[in-house]
Amino acid sequence: MEINGQASSKCKIKMKNLVTILCLLFFVGAFAQTTDEEKLTATVKEFHQALVKKNTISLNQQTDKALSYGHSNGWVQSKKDLVKDFERGYISYQSFKEDSITVLMNDNMANVRFVADITATLGGTTVVNNYHLKVLEVWVKKGKRWVLFARQAVK
Repeated sequence: MEINGQASSKCKIKMKNLVTILCLLFFVGAFAQTTDEEKLTATVKEFHQALVKKNTISLNQQTDKALSYGHSNGWVQSKKDLVKDFERGYISYQSFKEDSITVLMNDNMANVRFVADITATLGGTTVVNNYHLKVLEVWVKKGKRWVLFARQAVK
């Protein structure tokens, strides 16, 4: 009888170990998701500040070659157009503030929605415009980095 008691005890220990391992895997997976979302949120904010700082090197690194950058007035820029327009001063952001950021991830893709208050000038003029927009950005993970693939804003 002691042999069966020892076998039962060993089985209970194995079950406890299995449950512990499964719980750890669950928590590690949940933590990794949060970390990825936090990393992407930080990248999104860095990108918007690169717009304000007119950092074309950062804009090049943080955007996909097939970028479609849609504005609330229907104007759509490619990556080449976006960088060129910043370099020649056609568009200039003075401030870019995000609110209510939500991130929805799906493997190596994510959509990021937020409300933005943006101050900018357009067409090389000195007239400053204030915009309150709802924005959707689609980000793609390439290697360990997130890059902006598409953006659309609406009033």
